[in-house]
Amino acid sequence: MPINDTSSKLLAHNGLNSISTSSGDTFRIQDDHNLSLNTRSSFYQQNDATATATSAGNYNSTTGYGLVNAGAAVAKSAGKNPFADVPNVGGNNWGADLINAPEAWANGYTGQGVVVAVIDTGVDYNHEDLKNNIWTNTKEIAGNGIDDDGNGYVDDIYGWNFDSNNNNISDDNGHGTHVSGTIAGENNGYGVTGIAYNAKIMPIKALNESGSGSYSAIANGIYYAVDNGANVINLSLGGSYYSNALKSAVEYASSKGVTVVMAAGNDGDSSPDYPARYANKSGIAVGAVDQNNKIADFSNRAGENQLAYVTAPGVKIYSSLPGNQYGAYSGTSMAAPHVAGVVALMLSANRSLTDAQIRQIITETAGNDPQAATSSLNANSIVNQAIAQMPSNNLSSSTYSFNTNSLSDRNTENSSFHAISTLDNKGVLINSDIQSQFRYYDSTLSIKDNNSINEDDNQDNQNNNNADFGKMLNQLQRRLDEYRRFFNSL
Repeated sequence: MPINDTSSKLLAHNGLNSISTSSGDTFRIQDDHNLSLNTRSSFYQQNDATATATSAGNYNSTTGYGLVNAGAAVAKSAGKNPFADVPNVGGNNWGADLINAPEAWANGYTGQGVVVAVIDTGVDYNHEDLKNNIWTNTKEIAGNGIDDDGNGYVDDIYGWNFDSNNNNISDDNGHGTHVSGTIAGENNGYGVTGIAYNAKIMPIKALNESGSGSYSAIANGIYYAVDNGANVINLSLGGSYYSNALKSAVEYASSKGVTVVMAAGNDGDSSPDYPARYANKSGIAVGAVDQNNKIADFSNRAGENQLAYVTAPGVKIYSSLPGNQYGAYSGTSMAAPHVAGVVALMLSANRSLTDAQIRQIITETAGNDPQAATSSLNANSIVNQAIAQMPSNNLSSSTYSFNTNSLSDRNTENSSFHAISTLDNKGVLINSDIQSQFRYYDSTLSIKDNNSINEDDNQDNQNNNNADFGKMLNQLQRRLDEYRRFFNSL
């Protein structure tokens, strides 16, 4: 992700920025924000260009169907008249207020009985705001070394680690714990209150400590979640290339009545990355807005091809971090769990809803603010993103990789982070995770996996491949230009 920070003491944690604003996630988790400062980093140069959306009905190419509306979606799911307005919660829970979650809570819908799988870097299941809302596999006996429930996974009490193929789902990055707090942090008077604060989190680790992982690990995580009782799946991750295996997994979830909520990506591009682009048929794609419901400069837009795309709060989102810590991150990684929480609220009102019905209700009740369709775009003039988007000569066979660093920028408080390197005498900060991001882009150069593409996808894929290649060249040229301008200014 791009790192935007003016502080000469900027800290980074596994490639994600910490302390005051940030955005990071695995499409290249974008670091778009500062550490405890509101100023832009010298890596982040603003562009005066303004993007005007093209519209089709209630859908436009920038914000899709607009800001998700929890109160309206839950009321419609329950077959009730629109809920009356209630006072805002305020404070760090402004995101819940913006999407009208308190209206659903006031009517008794808090996510009770719903399981949300978080496929990410793991989850700190002992966190004070999460420990009472962690899913457990009641059919498994802990520590006996036996696959008691016969699901193929030994001692998967709290979920499974598809990155290391074991039952250790601890979060060694922080990203997954932050996402989980937004979904189901307890309503206990401190910390963070999740959008569906009585839902259960099913931790599934598919990304390593640097926020990277393979498409196959993520796909396997989806199958595990569906087959073990998840009702909603959150994917705050993504990549630039099509994967039939991942697409099939998302469609499998949909066929079983499980909705997959997918972050759009943090490149500031005109359309989402994968898997969010699969929301043309299954699941929901989510872009990020700020506290004023303005599309975030880093957020990938909805695009011309109509998707089930909505927006949600994704700038300076306060949530849980490992070790009973809290911090504010930014990114579409932070927006997606807001929508996953809304889906959980809907299911707590009506458990019979299918993925198709949820997609319809979410998009029909979302609202497009006319002002949100026009936003100033900020060019991502960060050295690490320019480098990260250059493919290397080492191609990995048929494995795709995700990197959470492009989905969320981090701002963490009361946490220790590995320092990022600086350029001598200039106070310029460079993300220490560049190398892992570079490996990620190496591995994504293989555009297809070994699975055949369904015939109904042939035309779409040809168009997407052409568009993606052109998009890659345009992005590379743009970032090289920004990179050159940056060093010329030193």
